[in-house]
Amino acid sequence: MNLLKVNQNFVKLPNSYLFVDIAAKVSRFSEQHPETNIIRLGIGDVTRPLPKAVVTAMKKAADEMGEAKTFRGYGPEAGYEFLRAAIAEHDFKRRGVQIDTDEIFVSDGAKSDTGNIGDIFAVDNVVAVCDPVYPVYVDTNVMAGRAGEYDENKGWSKIVYMPCLKENDFLPQLPKERVDIIYLCFPNNPSGVGISRSELKKWVDYAIYNESLILYDAAYEAFITQQDMPHSIYEIDGAKKCAIEFRSFSKTAGFTGTRCAFTVIPKDLIFNNISLNKLWDRRQSTKMNGVSYVVQRGAEAVYTEDGMREVKENIAYYLNNAKIIMDGLKSAGFEVYGGVNSPYVWLKTPNGLSSWEFFDLLLEKTGVVGTPGSGFGINGEGYFRLTSFNTKENTQIAVQRIVESFKAQ
Repeated sequence: MNLLKVNQNFVKLPNSYLFVDIAAKVSRFSEQHPETNIIRLGIGDVTRPLPKAVVTAMKKAADEMGEAKTFRGYGPEAGYEFLRAAIAEHDFKRRGVQIDTDEIFVSDGAKSDTGNIGDIFAVDNVVAVCDPVYPVYVDTNVMAGRAGEYDENKGWSKIVYMPCLKENDFLPQLPKERVDIIYLCFPNNPSGVGISRSELKKWVDYAIYNESLILYDAAYEAFITQQDMPHSIYEIDGAKKCAIEFRSFSKTAGFTGTRCAFTVIPKDLIFNNISLNKLWDRRQSTKMNGVSYVVQRGAEAVYTEDGMREVKENIAYYLNNAKIIMDGLKSAGFEVYGGVNSPYVWLKTPNGLSSWEFFDLLLEKTGVVGTPGSGFGINGEGYFRLTSFNTKENTQIAVQRIVESFKAQ
């Protein structure tokens, strides 16, 4: 009897995604303690509404879809030209970088793209990731069969881990061996630290010398406040020959529930005489039908004068929340990092507590939800992530609860 065979690589994965585990724990706690007002500073989901300029543009586009003369069906898989042109002009040309519109691919999310990009690469490529790391980079390579076997103390056998430690300012060090694919995320999720031009140039130089590819997640670039930090890897000479960049409207403009992002694949990216730009175009045109016209008109409005002003206001609001968290935790004696160029605050768990022990204690004592650092990798153990994506009022209450509970310890 022939039995259906499944992809055994999926079987190797943990039973559920990190944030699903957290949601389950919080749900159980809420059932047991219905009187507790839980404040969520865990998942990186925004709370402020879409900019008014975006909503206005989407309403107009929706009206167009209700009229026969202006109705649109399937759009271009890689995105409408009006949005790609706005991206090329505002995100790159104004920063001195020339990106052509046919190097920009609009999608439903950076999470999707960073997970799907592996489709165009062979299974036997050697992958390097930061540790701690956004789980999607690792899990999707496990799914593809590039990760090998899992050891609780070492991680996945075929993945090269680049420890991001306190003594190196939570920045990864160049791999000692040659690797094929390198995942970098700056400003970083989960640690919240940014990277300077000089440090990023080291990675570009390494990739060019070793003929490696950098997958650069710049989803949080809008939160950068320090002048020496590039918003795009393409601000570094040579990067167009060795890097793919992922961007998102989710955290920048509040599109977490609206879904729109884009990936940049320069035509200069040629490996073994094969264009990665053409491979990704072929992949996308086969596996997706593009992002809706209404959403893309909304994304285009992000680049209007009103849209940019409103986006900056939202970013400033979240950065102020991050400052509230940073200042409050420092006053309570916590060791904290990030929060300056990022919506994430990375803190050392107190009294030698493990990440999950601190999660449970924080929830029990304060009703505040964060994310255990161990969920991001072995070197995340002993750390904890809090996000600034909540209201100012809730952030202040959460910090006050934490300070009152831990300051005397």
